[in-house]
Amino acid sequence: MNAYADPAQRTRHLLVVDDDDRIRELLKAYLARAGFRVSAANGGPAARKLLGALDFDLAVFDVMMPGEDGLSLTRWLRDQRGASGRTPVLMLTARGEANDRIEGLKVGADDYLAKPFEPEELLLRIEAILRRSADRPPTAGPLSLGRCTFDPDRGELTCDGEPVRLTEAEVALMRELARNPHEPVDRMVLAKGASDPSGRAVDVQVTRLRRKIEDDPKAPRYLQTVRGVGYRLAPD
Repeated sequence: MNAYADPAQRTRHLLVVDDDDRIRELLKAYLARAGFRVSAANGGPAARKLLGALDFDLAVFDVMMPGEDGLSLTRWLRDQRGASGRTPVLMLTARGEANDRIEGLKVGADDYLAKPFEPEELLLRIEAILRRSADRPPTAGPLSLGRCTFDPDRGELTCDGEPVRLTEAEVALMRELARNPHEPVDRMVLAKGASDPSGRAVDVQVTRLRRKIEDDPKAPRYLQTVRGVGYRLAPD
């Protein structure tokens, strides 16, 4: 696959945040050669200014930074309203343990890549996230989930009439489940393209979604577990 041949990438704007000057400049140069528009910041404060002033299609955050780390920065980003708060995040870190990956997903990251990594793998993961975020499957319209409503076309969740922020990974998971309401979807299908192919990332996302949708997340009515298979969405 020629990573430089897709003209749709030419207008994609990425933000790279890393306190290591050498790594930051290498990433910026590599991604620019791949056809992306790239802005860079050396830490949380500079990243916040850029995120407040510009629109980005995806952000790449280093986790281990002095002062505000990538986890805190992602948590702040997810608290922002509108499209900015749903900007996909890919985390880079020297820590590769499963618990660290899960922590990154819990605060709203869409994917997680441990250092050292091959630049081509980074590019492929970015492409996968952007494909998921651009996916707009045909649907029959908004789905009623009790006090909540999910609109697959818009990728929007409202509860009690108020918008609820979703990460791009959560939107992709809800859209996949909404393709066939009331039908079980294999967790490996839901995990396709995720950072953890074992499905643990999906489990984390489902737990987060239940807290947003369900009256009792421990006894879910709408986002149900199908034992031995995966999950299903059961709208009213």
